[in-house]
Amino acid sequence: MAKQKFEITGMTCSACSAHVEKAVNKLEGIKTATVSLMTNSMVAEFDEKVLSSEDIIRAVVQSGYGASLPQKGGAKAQAAPQEDVMAQELAAMKHRMIWSFAFLIPLFYISMGHMMGAPLPEILLGHENAAIFGLTQLLLTLPIMYLNDKYYKVGFKTLWNRAPNMDSLIAVGSIAAVIYGVFAIYQMAYGLGHGDMERVAKYHMDLYFESAGMILTLITLGKFLETRSKGKTSQAISRLMDLAPKTAHVVREGVETEIPVEEVRVGDRVVVRPGQSIPVDGVIVEGQSAVDESALTGESLPVDKGPGDKVAAASINKSGFFTFEASRVGEDTTLAQMIRLVEEASASKAPIAKLADKVSGIFVPVVMTIALIAAAAWLATGHGFTQALTAGVAVLVISCPCALGLATPVAIMVGTGKGAENGILIRSAEALETLHTVDMVVLDKTGTLTQGKPVVTDIIPAPGNDGDGLLCTAFCLEGPSEHPLATAIVEEAERRDIPITSVGGFTAVHGRGVRASIGSNICFGGNRVMVEEAGIDPGPLAVKADELAAQGKTPLYFGDETDKKLLGVIAVADTPKPSSRDAVAAFRELGLEVVMLTGDNRRTAEAIGRELGVTQVIAEVLPQDKERKVAALQAEGKKVAMVGDGINDAPALARADVGLAIGAGTDVAIESADIVLMKSDLLDAAAAVELSRATIRNIKQNLFWAFFYNSLGIPLAAGVFYAALGWQLDPMFAAAAMSLSSVTVVTNALRLRSFHSRFRSASSAEAPCEGSCPLEIKTAQGGNETMKKTMIIEGMMCAHCTGRVEKALSAIDGVSAVEMSLEGKSAALTLSKDVDDQVLTDAVTQAGYEVVSVQ
Repeated sequence: MAKQKFEITGMTCSACSAHVEKAVNKLEGIKTATVSLMTNSMVAEFDEKVLSSEDIIRAVVQSGYGASLPQKGGAKAQAAPQEDVMAQELAAMKHRMIWSFAFLIPLFYISMGHMMGAPLPEILLGHENAAIFGLTQLLLTLPIMYLNDKYYKVGFKTLWNRAPNMDSLIAVGSIAAVIYGVFAIYQMAYGLGHGDMERVAKYHMDLYFESAGMILTLITLGKFLETRSKGKTSQAISRLMDLAPKTAHVVREGVETEIPVEEVRVGDRVVVRPGQSIPVDGVIVEGQSAVDESALTGESLPVDKGPGDKVAAASINKSGFFTFEASRVGEDTTLAQMIRLVEEASASKAPIAKLADKVSGIFVPVVMTIALIAAAAWLATGHGFTQALTAGVAVLVISCPCALGLATPVAIMVGTGKGAENGILIRSAEALETLHTVDMVVLDKTGTLTQGKPVVTDIIPAPGNDGDGLLCTAFCLEGPSEHPLATAIVEEAERRDIPITSVGGFTAVHGRGVRASIGSNICFGGNRVMVEEAGIDPGPLAVKADELAAQGKTPLYFGDETDKKLLGVIAVADTPKPSSRDAVAAFRELGLEVVMLTGDNRRTAEAIGRELGVTQVIAEVLPQDKERKVAALQAEGKKVAMVGDGINDAPALARADVGLAIGAGTDVAIESADIVLMKSDLLDAAAAVELSRATIRNIKQNLFWAFFYNSLGIPLAAGVFYAALGWQLDPMFAAAAMSLSSVTVVTNALRLRSFHSRFRSASSAEAPCEGSCPLEIKTAQGGNETMKKTMIIEGMMCAHCTGRVEKALSAIDGVSAVEMSLEGKSAALTLSKDVDDQVLTDAVTQAGYEVVSVQ
């Protein structure tokens, strides 16, 4: 099976996307085809032996739309053309809109002005000038129809292919109004030629050219606002694409050369200087530095890197000079994976969206039938052709299913984009929707709740010994060992600068510990069995060791076999992450049951559970049995979200209703998890649940208003309320209402851009009065007054962003210092003199960001 993305052109509403899906899905060899109206794209999974990309493109073209393969060169290479296409589309729409209004305003003035007492030229007044009056309106309407001919080309083409869409409604409605207007001109001309002034008077005010012009112009205005809003929803992808540098400094044959980043090959040695962005993924081979990975993980603190450490594209080298070997280039880099995840999630469909698609697929034919029935009903009840035409055209225009088609995809795109901004990569819309229904979260212990590697927690020397002496002996014994517990002791000793001496006769005793000679004495380190085998009484230290074991720690005994004495106990444990307890509390606050699932022994697991507040602990589970445990919980009727490291827990992650991979870092666990938490912070899992609930709530609001609008608008347009209330909707007001509904839905979805989780990591919490302090502090020193102001700024995603804002603010006269906080979305300013808030706001706005407040 091959999976291929296609660019689709010509779609204007959800009926279009539904028809393209239908046309492709009926091809032999197609497994699935999903069309996104938001991104104008389709992802098809098909059997290459039966079907080719050209066959799929041909099927789309035959259905009345355009299709092509995306250009090669990776996400970064496609970014500029995609932005150019969006810019060109907006420019073309603006051109059409401006010129449409240029002709609509005089058309509206001529057709309606005299009703409001506005003066008109004599040549347009009176029944004797009726033909001139009608022809003038026709001549002003024709340019509007020409400017917006796209509606007719696409609308009638899809109608011919028996797949009518929104454009079909607009085309049929507006052309019906114009044809009736031309018919009225002929009637007036006949009346003037034969002296039948009664005929002239009858058709003088029934031209409807202004309705056709108003429909086309207002629809174009609505489409312009909608397209501009859609552009805003994809800002997260655009910002991700902007992160990677365009060039790289590569050493080839001993010579450093600057080349385009697309030309970097796996195995190249790449040089990175302070302040530069890392162009591709790789492993450091020479040099050390602090690397800012906030663009990928959202973690604002730089990470120390040295030889052997991995670095990722779009990270920023903050201090040192280093060389690394490229391991992932082009579309294989972490950044490219992030972009692809966000794009695929934006283009995918949530199950709730399929309801809208099904409705939209049959909606247009049904609406056309209702329009014909409404017109026929008006004629059958003895009303004139004018009223029948008004009802039919109004039904066609007000029923355009734009709002219905936009209700879900706009919210999905904003939701997944907001997740990406916060280091939460959502693979599909289905995962985003399903997550809001979960009622149980199952947590792996090692690497999820805990740090994932053991560290020394307690050093308890025997009477007469000291802690450093005990650690020195342990360091010497465990130095040659490769056991993870030995590594913890070595790291602790190195951290304390404990000296080490060579040992002789090193032996690793399986299931016990290690033994070696230090000087003339034979010493050991291991479990209690080694102590008993050496014939040494552990004494009071045994009680302490049992207490440590009850806390989930592993006590290691160290002793001298030659002198038959115990030197002390060192406890090692995989300690909980700083945010784990808060995360468990956050899950409970969200109403979720919390279960720990681990392969560790029950005593250790329960000790960690008690410390973190987890009451349900399932311990001593083998990796292959984790999936069965999750299935068992699902069999009890639970909707399960599984949070794991994405490698050992792959079967369980796949089995769960939603799988969340934590600790993914640069190895994004795409295959096993539905959602990837880039910051390795369990609190982000709680934030993902919050985001899911906020997004689905937004979608339901959008769908409610879209259905409510159509269910109310169609009867009103058809004239159902005319007999009782005298209400009949004019087509031009129907067009305005239709456009407004689409803009309302998009605007409501854009509210998700202000989403902020209630749960924040303790490590990212700022000191009091930092980042968003509402106080304005003034201090007098040496006769100079220093003022502090804080700006809350939206739109900053990475160190590049904060750097641009800092540069813009520092250039202002009177700003003596700027302290940026990416986490707090703020800038703390120190001013040497009073600077107007508007000056500060303008500087940030011109840099491309939004100021929420200045305090």
